[in-house]
Amino acid sequence: MKNVLCIMSDQFEELEAVGTIALLRRAGINVTVCALHEKQATGRFQITISDLTDVSEAQADTYDALFLPGGPHYAELQENPLVQQLIKDFDKQQKYICAICAAPTILGQLGLLKNRRYTCFTSMNQDFGGEYVNEYTAIDGNLITGRSAAAVIDFAFVIIEQLLGKEKAEEVKNSIYYY
Repeated sequence: MKNVLCIMSDQFEELEAVGTIALLRRAGINVTVCALHEKQATGRFQITISDLTDVSEAQADTYDALFLPGGPHYAELQENPLVQQLIKDFDKQQKYICAICAAPTILGQLGLLKNRRYTCFTSMNQDFGGEYVNEYTAIDGNLITGRSAAAVIDFAFVIIEQLLGKEKAEEVKNSIYYY
């Protein structure tokens, strides 16, 4: 079984977090959701997710991929030393780092988008030294990025395909009448 670590804090984008987590779990991927504060997080639209793991308990060695949903919480994630270290650990181990909407900018600030193909929420794109693509998803090596909340389904399917293969991704697509 594949394992994905998701990190969130208050003001996460609910559609990006819950939509991606639901599709990954539908594919049979174990998703551990970590919070920065008190084992819960409240999204930007006041949906609270509780009984979460504290981020201090997370170690990159345990997971196959890291997932960072977007939303205004990206600024807090970007400044958190534990989150920064986890991102660096995943990258060093060449494990997938998946970020959508505002979250790819965290990767950009850490220098991980340099000379890489990526996407993010268009108005948040800066000169990260890579190639910004105006597409729903982009994959470059171990980095999977998504553009916005509208890209959630395609973003999740790219992650599923990378972790479990095209056949499994197609199986899940068919189960939700994607086509």
